Amino acid sequence: MNEKEIAEVRRRFRPDKSNITRVRGCYVNDKREIVTELNQSLALMPQEESEELLTILKKTLSGTLEKNLINIEFATKQVLEGEEHQLLMALKDSALEDDAAVREFYNRVIQSLNMEGHYLILLACDKYDVPYYTKDGEKQDDSTEVYSYFLCSICPVKPTKPALGYYVSENTFRNITADWVVSAPELGFLFPAFDDRSANIYNALYYSRNIAENHEEFVDTVFKSEIPMPAAAQKETFQSILSDTVAEDCSLDVVQAVHEQLSEMIEEHKANKEADPLVISKETVKGVLESCGIPEARVTAFEEKYDTEFGANTEISPRNLIDTKQFEIHTPNVTIRVNPERSDLVETRIINGVKYILIRADEGVEVNGVNIHIT
Repeated sequence: MNEKEIAEVRRRFRPDKSNITRVRGCYVNDKREIVTELNQSLALMPQEESEELLTILKKTLSGTLEKNLINIEFATKQVLEGEEHQLLMALKDSALEDDAAVREFYNRVIQSLNMEGHYLILLACDKYDVPYYTKDGEKQDDSTEVYSYFLCSICPVKPTKPALGYYVSENTFRNITADWVVSAPELGFLFPAFDDRSANIYNALYYSRNIAENHEEFVDTVFKSEIPMPAAAQKETFQSILSDTVAEDCSLDVVQAVHEQLSEMIEEHKANKEADPLVISKETVKGVLESCGIPEARVTAFEEKYDTEFGANTEISPRNLIDTKQFEIHTPNVTIRVNPERSDLVETRIINGVKYILIRADEGVEVNGVNIHIT
């Protein structure tokens, strides 16, 4: 799925748009026991509560594509024979009315998920009459297909702290006792995927709030598919590969060049409003290194290390490798953050045998909020 398709499904999670009539789920305690199950009609809930519930579910489709939202692919054999895929299809085809399938799904999630504390497993099924658009972008009333899907959200349930409350009607202060609150989803998924504005049972869209954690055991149990390295780990691994293989030739200029070229690709992709996610290969970075005059032996070492850590021919989102809004220089005692567009203001130099980081500072220099003059 691309960003446009995700946004179209996200817009469904409003009372006036959604065909979600019922939400199923179960409450799991810290001993991995199901305390209670719920099968609740949105129509019978107060409007404010149903809107809050839809908001929680919608957050499972939030975040950055290829960072928080990952496209999961099923092999053809899985779709034809895999019990994991068959269970997902049973949930979808029954619109979550197959009690045996729902309970089997709960059990698989609980057994595979390593989450501390209490949490809710929420399931919601929707049917979307996909509107037809003409070539000039005009929306037609007729629907060309019905997209049936379900969304799974797994939400931590956390205790609130007791507080002092003021009761106006009684004109008095009293303690408000601690209670339990449903937090935003920690992980979840959409099945089947909404590709080319149509259902694709060969794909699912997986969500993880924490970019440093991909819950690999959960993914293996529910999808029996591989998932990419977490986005935070991709960044750390890429930095390590670059540092270790380029070694003494890894100068400020080299890192600046990599950052600038990847940033330019991201901005160009955004400006062109391209639907498909932006990804790069090792060849992209190889070209940057070669343009910086890095020796061939070190470039080859980079390629080999890339293949070892990420896998041969693996493509990665450049958004997972750099922060386009920040350029940071760090020493054991000093951290310098620079506007990425003005990283040219920073240079390294050796003066009288001592290594320095030099920052051009013509005007507007402040120290602890106080303007200073350099004389």
